[in-house]
Amino acid sequence: MKFEDTSLQKIELGDQPADQYYCLIDLRISPKGLNIDEIRLTDPRNIDQQFLEKGCLMLFTGEEIDELLNRGEIVKKKMHKSLYNLAIREGLIKGVKSV
Repeated sequence: MKFEDTSLQKIELGDQPADQYYCLIDLRISPKGLNIDEIRLTDPRNIDQQFLEKGCLMLFTGEEIDELLNRGEIVKKKMHKSLYNLAIREGLIKGVKSV
């Protein structure tokens, strides 16, 4: 999967960092990004599965993003690229080199 096949989508369900989510999306599955209104209709017990089916490769809360920033694992100004590279390091995206 190429970098261009991914997108970073911020999902805000509230004002607190715990209510903000960052999702690295496979655009081959969801070319227009995630339809949050559709996902909200999902049974909360199945929401993780719904994110996976819609092409979400990685999902982080704002608090988790802050922790990754503090540890130097991602760069805020290059968050999409940083999370893409993290997905490669973690083995979620295989067969490509970091960008």
